[in-house]
Amino acid sequence: MKLFHASAVNSGRQESELAVLAGLDHHALVQIHDAGIDVDEYGRSTRYLVMALVNGSDLHERLSRHPLTSRHIAEIGYDLAEALDYIHAHGVIHRDIKPSNILLVDYGDGSPRARAKLTDFGIAIAEDLERLTTDGTTTGTAGYLSPEQASGQPIGPASDVYSLGLVLLECFTRHLEFPGGVVESALARLSRDPVIPDDLPDYWQQLLAAMTARDPAARPVRHELVAVLKQVVIAESGKHKDEAMEPLFAPGEVHGEPVSRPASLDTLPDEALDRVTAMAARLFSAPISIVSVVDHDRVWFKSHYGDDVERIAREVDLTTIMLPQNDPVVIEDGMLDTRTSDSVLVTGPLGLRFYVSVPLKRSSGELIGTLGVMDFVPGEADEAEIENLKDLAALVVAQLELRQVGLRTTSDIAGTPGEALPLSR
Repeated sequence: MKLFHASAVNSGRQESELAVLAGLDHHALVQIHDAGIDVDEYGRSTRYLVMALVNGSDLHERLSRHPLTSRHIAEIGYDLAEALDYIHAHGVIHRDIKPSNILLVDYGDGSPRARAKLTDFGIAIAEDLERLTTDGTTTGTAGYLSPEQASGQPIGPASDVYSLGLVLLECFTRHLEFPGGVVESALARLSRDPVIPDDLPDYWQQLLAAMTARDPAARPVRHELVAVLKQVVIAESGKHKDEAMEPLFAPGEVHGEPVSRPASLDTLPDEALDRVTAMAARLFSAPISIVSVVDHDRVWFKSHYGDDVERIAREVDLTTIMLPQNDPVVIEDGMLDTRTSDSVLVTGPLGLRFYVSVPLKRSSGELIGTLGVMDFVPGEADEAEIENLKDLAALVVAQLELRQVGLRTTSDIAGTPGEALPLSR
């Protein structure tokens, strides 16, 4: 829980603003469970936010210990761009983007993928409401203020973009670009642009320069920023395709404390799922086939990639297209289908065009995931092919449930609790 000092601002306005914050729900935000105003026996009000507990460290702490790879920086930037896209669409400006307000989440699965969440909406405001501070008071952290914040001018979503640009720049340099107090730091950014290292690739130099432009109108906005950072992630993935990707966290360690490792699909029948996904890909002569299984708060993948796409496809977030559906989904040409025509998976470098999927369902009818096939050229799926894909989906579910039964039986014989698995209840 986070508490805020009492304010002389109208309580009705506070309640409206807190209601907006409490309604935010996005994978790249630390979830806000509740927000409100508590009034004590003397009539004094205190605003509060109740947020989810997240395992991991914040970006400031991480940078103080070890440098980040450019690919990790790109992934963090992409997550934060999605977070800003979402909150700005809901009329909220964060106003305090800085490394200590960015949490790097450790799911305990050993994944090298950087997962970032934006937190601390203590001074966020709804864009269409007045500021919570007295007129003329500057909020935010001095080293990361936008020029308009530093000069006390009205701010908009572009202010968050500027601050994020400074954060990403710091990820490379590991030092604050505009150090000092509020006045010294403000004067510096009003008189010069940030110094971007010459040894960064052109795409990083251009992006950071655009994000930290002194003119707010020159900075990338919402979907544009998300799309550009997605392309940077793909570019960084391709650049390091022959290198082993180092994990963001040391195995089994968060803040130096041991954590349990949750089960993942590598505890399930890999060989059987490999064969099923390969068969699904052959059925449509397509290069990509994926099984995704929804397990409470995350999605597990088992995939088949053709040799010519494996390296790049493994680094692309396909969760946006693999959402479970109760019925088969067929997209013959992603560029012409309104469901996907503006998706970065279609418009970006990956260039997906064809997609077909069927649901994974238990015998009880419970929807637990998806079996999907993708291609880079338009395609078709007739009724017989859909039925064959459904048969493969049934085999997937059967393999998952058989695996669970086997593990439970082993646990019963050993007299120990069963291993936690996706699909367990």
